[in-house]
Amino acid sequence: MAMNYNAKDEVDGGPPCAPGGTAKTRRPDNTAFKQQRLPAWQPILTAGTVLPIFFIIGLIFIPIGIGIFVTSNNIREIEGNVFMYYGLSNFYQNHRRYVKSRDDSQLNGDSSALLNPSKECEPYRRNEDKPIAPCGAIANSMFNDTLELFLIGNDSYPIPIALKKKGIAWWTDKNVKFRNPPGGDNLEERFKGTTKPVNWLKPVYMLDSDPDNNGFINEDFIVWMRTAALPTFRKLYRLIERKNDLHPTLPAGRYSLNVTYNYPVHYFDGRKRMILSTISWMGGKNPFLGIAYIAVGSISFLLGVVLLVINHKYRNSSNTADITI
Repeated sequence: MAMNYNAKDEVDGGPPCAPGGTAKTRRPDNTAFKQQRLPAWQPILTAGTVLPIFFIIGLIFIPIGIGIFVTSNNIREIEGNVFMYYGLSNFYQNHRRYVKSRDDSQLNGDSSALLNPSKECEPYRRNEDKPIAPCGAIANSMFNDTLELFLIGNDSYPIPIALKKKGIAWWTDKNVKFRNPPGGDNLEERFKGTTKPVNWLKPVYMLDSDPDNNGFINEDFIVWMRTAALPTFRKLYRLIERKNDLHPTLPAGRYSLNVTYNYPVHYFDGRKRMILSTISWMGGKNPFLGIAYIAVGSISFLLGVVLLVINHKYRNSSNTADITI
């Protein structure tokens, strides 16, 4: 006896595949999820619910923005505990290929990655048939100018300002993400078989004489490896500690900045600068966040006023049109 079978049978249950067998079916299980019976909520947007949101956002954001902006402007950039930054302009550390050009396993001290860096580091992966340590475009372009600050005394004799080079990197970077390769006390021996980045003046194991600030855990190197989001940025270079509360960290007077120029910027039309700044509860001096809050709050408040006027106008027109004579 012949049986008729079509696609509808398969969806609706269909005939059994064999005598005594189970029925084939593509029908979803009878559950709330598969049958789309889950409860749903769709907000009904009305003037009474939307307009208060705009005004609330404006009333909250504008005072916060003003507070942040005033706090940022009150930061003195020459007194208190002072942080020395170097700044670069027109340098795009946020370029996709540039950001990927590194080997985090190598930077974390992995011995196999040290001698066989990731292909993401190309074309700064190998040089002279040796693996580069640290590899990649980020490391190769590390800022290497030397900045020295002097106070010009009454006798015109320059007095050097003590610049602390440790404590400038994030704790998680210094103690978790960056590690020197395992081995003995001789750091040069741990990097045996590798070569320095193309643009570096000296290998990574000669960045500092302090063993706790040398190699991959050198804090200048760690700070540079944390890429900036915008083409104009500043990075922490040194810390000028306040010795006591009776005297300012940088007393009033004439200062001299000595720059050992190693880092060219003319080929990308960039500019270099040095910044001295204290910090507040919100960090260093940067008015952007305060301006952003004020702008968002003002736009939201203005939209609320515009929508309120439009709603009032058309609601009155609608009520007038509904009057019958």
